[in-house]
Amino acid sequence: MIDALDLTVDAHVHTGFAAGRDSVGVVVSAADRAGLTALTFADQVGPDTAWLSAYADAVRRAQLRTEMTLRVAAEVEVVQPDGWLAWPVDLSQIEAVSVAVSRLPLPSGLLLATREVRSMLAAGQLTAEQVAEALITATVRGLERASRYAPTQLARPLSLLAQVGLDDAVITPDMVDALAAACRESGTIVEVSEAWRCPSARISALLRAARVTLVPASDARYAAEVGHWQYLRRV
Repeated sequence: MIDALDLTVDAHVHTGFAAGRDSVGVVVSAADRAGLTALTFADQVGPDTAWLSAYADAVRRAQLRTEMTLRVAAEVEVVQPDGWLAWPVDLSQIEAVSVAVSRLPLPSGLLLATREVRSMLAAGQLTAEQVAEALITATVRGLERASRYAPTQLARPLSLLAQVGLDDAVITPDMVDALAAACRESGTIVEVSEAWRCPSARISALLRAARVTLVPASDARYAAEVGHWQYLRRV
């Protein structure tokens, strides 16, 4: 896995425009000090996001002051079982989409927060297998949809499982095959997330064996976290 990952690249960082705490310039300076060669900004966006132009302009200005490759991306949530995403109004500023599944879209149309999933699991209203199947289905469909609009990457893969108290052993090889096929067909790269500690070494190895491209992603909220790897080195 270490041979497969270029640890001078950070494929997912946040700024003060959304979930982060620091400006684009501060993040870029920290990445320079960490010895990175490429950085992807992937702040969280949605239908009400009104700052994409300013965000993209800030990244482009920073590009003039560094030799690093900087890319403007956005993290967009899957919000329906058919893979529909919570798109911002204007996609013209975005060079890539980082697809995230933080809530569980069920075939019935319900979109469940992690607390609701935990409650339904405890009450026997959902099984671990149903959660895994719904998560894989929503992820695959989200990648298919997102790739129609921009190059795609998969944020914090399958992290919802740990949030609802499930081990990723519930993800079968067939499920991994379906996810890998969707990644290959859509040209999606998969983030190995330092902050979220996912995917696991097992899932990472299966994806790599299935010829899926994996990239390091700090998912940093603070500039000091950019390009620093502990989980990735263990994986």
